[in-house]
Amino acid sequence: MNVQTKDKRTAEPSATLITIFAIAAGALVANLYYAQPLIAEIGKEIHITPDLAGSISSITQIGYGVGLFLLVSLADLVENKRLVLTLLTLTTVGLVGAATSESALPFFVASFIVGVCSTAAQVLLPFIAHLVPEAKRGRIVGNVMAGVLTGIMLARPAALFISAHFGWRAVFWFSAILMIAIGSTLFRIMPSHRPATGKHYFHILQSMVGLFRSMPILRERALYQALMFTAFNMFWTAAPIMLADQFGMSQQSIALFALAGAGGALAAPIAGRFADRGYTRIMTIGAMSVLALTCYVADLAVAWQWLAALVVVTIFFDAAIQTNQITSQRIIFSVPQEVRGRVNAIYMTINFIGGAIGSVLGTITLHWGGWSTTAATGTAIGIILLLIFFVANRSR
Repeated sequence: MNVQTKDKRTAEPSATLITIFAIAAGALVANLYYAQPLIAEIGKEIHITPDLAGSISSITQIGYGVGLFLLVSLADLVENKRLVLTLLTLTTVGLVGAATSESALPFFVASFIVGVCSTAAQVLLPFIAHLVPEAKRGRIVGNVMAGVLTGIMLARPAALFISAHFGWRAVFWFSAILMIAIGSTLFRIMPSHRPATGKHYFHILQSMVGLFRSMPILRERALYQALMFTAFNMFWTAAPIMLADQFGMSQQSIALFALAGAGGALAAPIAGRFADRGYTRIMTIGAMSVLALTCYVADLAVAWQWLAALVVVTIFFDAAIQTNQITSQRIIFSVPQEVRGRVNAIYMTINFIGGAIGSVLGTITLHWGGWSTTAATGTAIGIILLLIFFVANRSR
């Protein structure tokens, strides 16, 4: 066991365990995004018409939404290590199914399984929060969340690079092998944790409604991050199309742009440290302000054809999303240990809904008014967030 055990309630995870958790969480969440840049290539082979090609990636995300609500809450009911390893195994099965599919139906079934079971990432987060003393919780959760954002940002360029050399099926084979390696490592080093609860599964699900009603801070932080994630998905849905149209970039160049944007993940550990010191209010205001400002400047950078400025703006944009995420999770993970899994399930489900809306908005705004409309919508979201935050805090 890779955990110091002076006291079970204050046991502190080793640096190795934290690193493995960050890699595991990032690799799991990356499964949601591998297919996005490959939908045309995949669609041809599994006989999906171009007008329905978007469903290739959306089915995985729908599965993730289902898993967030139905499976993440199990972290408050069953032994966490067994839950994570089971989900990793099923994720691997789904990835192999996707890699070997010859038609649409088996591919969709496999993708749905991958989406549902990749929610193991959201079991790892409250688990690591349980192991960490409260004074260090923000920093450690921030380190793991840096892995999540890195996985999101690297998934698309990795898929493009692997597909260009070995074909799209190799992307899913690669991820399946990665899941096996991660599962084997967690089997050896992840400590066991059985929640102390006498409740049944349906009681756990029913109690989530009561938790949502009784915790205004959960509702607020979930709303903030849902809107932030709306802007994030909107930006990254529209950006590849804009880069190809406005800058004439190839798929591999777009992949490099996305790789540069992943630098925003470096903000996570820093945000965690400041959250631990109690600067959650100023960090929230700062993240919302940076969101509004970077979207505005991104519009100017494209209008002026200034690619270097756009790269820098994108890094700050991603850092703002990550900062608010870490701040919010630092706050919601302060709840009692026995409800932490359910609280995270509620928070991430609402966050996911925001992200799904953002994916739709990215296409709509770009088609309706071009990149300027997309960027203006992002700026508006940032301003709305600031207004909601100040009204909520004034009323409190």
